[in-house]
Amino acid sequence: MLEIFLYCLSFGGLAGLVAGLFGIGGGIILVPFFLWLFSSRGFPQDAVMHIAVATSLATIIITSIASVFAHHRLGAVLWDVVYKLAPGVFIGAVTGAAVADKLPTETLRLIFASYLLIVSMEMAMQWRPKTIQKKVSSPTLRISGIVIGALSSILGIGGGTLTVPLLSRYNYPMRNTVAISSACGLPIAISGSISFALLGYGKTGLPEGSIGYVDWPAFLGIVLTSILFAPVGAKLAHKLPTRSLKRFFALLLFLVAVKMLW
Repeated sequence: MLEIFLYCLSFGGLAGLVAGLFGIGGGIILVPFFLWLFSSRGFPQDAVMHIAVATSLATIIITSIASVFAHHRLGAVLWDVVYKLAPGVFIGAVTGAAVADKLPTETLRLIFASYLLIVSMEMAMQWRPKTIQKKVSSPTLRISGIVIGALSSILGIGGGTLTVPLLSRYNYPMRNTVAISSACGLPIAISGSISFALLGYGKTGLPEGSIGYVDWPAFLGIVLTSILFAPVGAKLAHKLPTRSLKRFFALLLFLVAVKMLW
């Protein structure tokens, strides 16, 4: 338990720094790290990906709360849009966790690696969705919320890489799309991680210190340092050539995805 905590305490700083620097969610960094760490420490192979995804979602609860408060103070959160997305996001996250629980860990790994490939190419190519010059309808937001919640829960992410392109397509300003995405990440993380904790409760072979599929020492180690370093990354984003760094980071993500697929 202590070894896991110390590893995550060290990596949490890097995860927070990168998340603040590139404006991406922690799950995209944490899930591959957790997969490596838990596999190398003898966690059960048939559940290691489930533990990685569930623990990633749990850490997003804390980072989302801090992010939502910051965006709300700046007046960037469009709460009417959040309220339309949130119910679907909540339902989708619970459903996604139930689906993930039934999938073999190898299938989950391949799904995440494929997602990582897409994100890395999107970051490298700077793809932007074509905009639609009309207001997004309430049914579209509700249905989209279910899809975003389900995929996010299966992947162990906060949903930003899915919510931001959706809202950008309907011509919402970037400051609002990022703020709305942060607000929607909270119900995804809460409902997803609680679902994984309940689904894993009572299963034999899970590591000491876990609550269902959520590994408590890893959760604590990540959140203690990632919260401290995320603001540092955000400040560096205004001083460093983030476009060039983003392409380099995209290459690293691509290599991680290839390694996971291999």
